[in-house]
Amino acid sequence: MRPPAPARRRFSKMHGAGNDFVVLDLRDGQPVPAPDEVARMADRHRGIGFDQLLTVERPSSPVDVADYRIWNADGSPAGQCGNGARCVAAWLRRDGVTVGRFAMGSPAGRIEVEMLGDHEVRLAMSVPVFEPSRVPLALTVEATHYGVEGPQGRLAFGAVSMGNPHAVLEVPDADAADVPGVGGWLQASGLFPEGVNVGFASVLAADHIVLRVFERGVGETLACGSGACAAVAVLVRQGRVGRTVRVDLPGGTLHIAWPDDAAPVSMRGPAAFVFEGEWIDG
Repeated sequence: MRPPAPARRRFSKMHGAGNDFVVLDLRDGQPVPAPDEVARMADRHRGIGFDQLLTVERPSSPVDVADYRIWNADGSPAGQCGNGARCVAAWLRRDGVTVGRFAMGSPAGRIEVEMLGDHEVRLAMSVPVFEPSRVPLALTVEATHYGVEGPQGRLAFGAVSMGNPHAVLEVPDADAADVPGVGGWLQASGLFPEGVNVGFASVLAADHIVLRVFERGVGETLACGSGACAAVAVLVRQGRVGRTVRVDLPGGTLHIAWPDDAAPVSMRGPAAFVFEGEWIDG
């Protein structure tokens, strides 16, 4: 008997400000790849290479044009990804599903989308959540600054959920920050029961910051959209920046606005197609 034919999957390779993705169309009911297959696909030497896998799926609500889910390079699920959401929006527009303004279902809830051009997208993300139990953060009293003693000394950080957990540290020079050392320690510290994305932000002006992000399940990426939203939300609460902020990341620039405390955070940035391909697993 012949062995079964290897799985073949058509995919699109995309990036948003250097944060790169593979997009799979699963609207026909195909199953999501198993975590070990995701990890093989993500391998940058033997696979396609990406920070996250995005699966486009049938909408669970008639209000949404499609749902999407996010899978980290190690195969674990992610709660939100702003750069990935922009790429899914651009992919759906190219596929002819929609134009202009529309909504998509995400693991963190509905995302409102405005297409600003062929390669630029504005998203209404979620309202930031600072309550420790909902981040989740293993502390009981909500604060704008938390402190913990680590191997690198005392760390001061803010914490917020943007549909996924974030810690934000203000540092004098993001380029010089020990991103893997401090980020890896915070992720393993037990303070964040579901893991955490760790942002290192340098404030250049009230409307301009530089940011690097160490993502759970991935490591440092060239950009993190939810991390940019989280950094601005935390820094607004700490009185360090205004409500509209340019965020420079290693892979590019995002524009973040948080009109008021009860409003969703909006993010404007690029989405680019890189190439189309077919993944053959086996």
